[in-house]
Amino acid sequence: MAIIILAIESSCDETSASVCIDGKIVSNSIANQTIHQNYGGVVPELASRVHQQNIIPTVHQAISDAKINKNQIQAVAFTRGPGLLGSLLVGVSFAKAFALGLNIPLIEVNHVQAHVLAHFIAPKNTENYSPPIFPFLCLTVSGGHTQIVLVKNYFDMEIIGQTLDDAAGEAFDKTAKILGLPYPGGPLIDKYAQLGEPSTYSFTEPNIPDLNFSFSGLKTAILYFVRDNIKKNPDFLAQNINNICASVQERIVSILLNKLKKAAQQYQISHIAIAGGVSANSGLRQALNAEAKKNNWTVYIPDFQYCTDNAAMIAIAGHYKYLNNDFVGQDITPQARITF
Repeated sequence: MAIIILAIESSCDETSASVCIDGKIVSNSIANQTIHQNYGGVVPELASRVHQQNIIPTVHQAISDAKINKNQIQAVAFTRGPGLLGSLLVGVSFAKAFALGLNIPLIEVNHVQAHVLAHFIAPKNTENYSPPIFPFLCLTVSGGHTQIVLVKNYFDMEIIGQTLDDAAGEAFDKTAKILGLPYPGGPLIDKYAQLGEPSTYSFTEPNIPDLNFSFSGLKTAILYFVRDNIKKNPDFLAQNINNICASVQERIVSILLNKLKKAAQQYQISHIAIAGGVSANSGLRQALNAEAKKNNWTVYIPDFQYCTDNAAMIAIAGHYKYLNNDFVGQDITPQARITF
């Protein structure tokens, strides 16, 4: 009998549902929330309310796209955390009710672990597909997380480096706000950076010990840089936006890759992956591929659709947990702050 799993993701502002059959993703429905553009960032209370509106039609769409009947589903996987508590509550509550109604088991999934396991989602064209080989290093970068993870197997993961303050994705978005760009600003910085010269402006790289990161000082430096130059020339941003974005992006990427190179040398690992929303950044992808050629790395980069928050990564994580009979009871609760 086929193993059919319904997965729910609601950690931030995307409501997503996916169906996995025998380890293959057959549907992945995502409902985005545009309301946050009016506020320059995600408003937690609004996010949870919109999740309530989106959850049922999104799940219905995923089941319909998978061409299955809900009674064929054998387990429900869901994001327990980390994330926004109100948003997580919607997804966890729906998953518990759905599983209870069908008398099927529940599978809790760590959101950050799921980003790593997105690499094991096989594409439709599997001709050139090779999943990562254990052990490998995964640089997980998003709006809420920046970590270097030593991945020993599907669920034996160790965080060997992480941000001490802000995440890389937040640095992109806050910089975009300083530059007057609309939310979400990270993709816009990437867009303008491709038209600019990264060596135009120099931003200091923080000296952080071990394999950890820090981006708060860089954000402050960018704020003062913009303020001082606008005083001299009110049209500074409009005239130099491409070069500013290219220079900022180059510095953020160099901070990430310098630590990743250090980790690869320290652990003697040549299989390197990236995951999370920032892994969609073209500058990071290009720089990683360039480092791979220099250092003889084997690099793994997920499809764009699996970089940002999505239920397909929850589904693939749920599949491997199902094989291990790793289930939880109806007393499970979401956790906004959770590690592994």
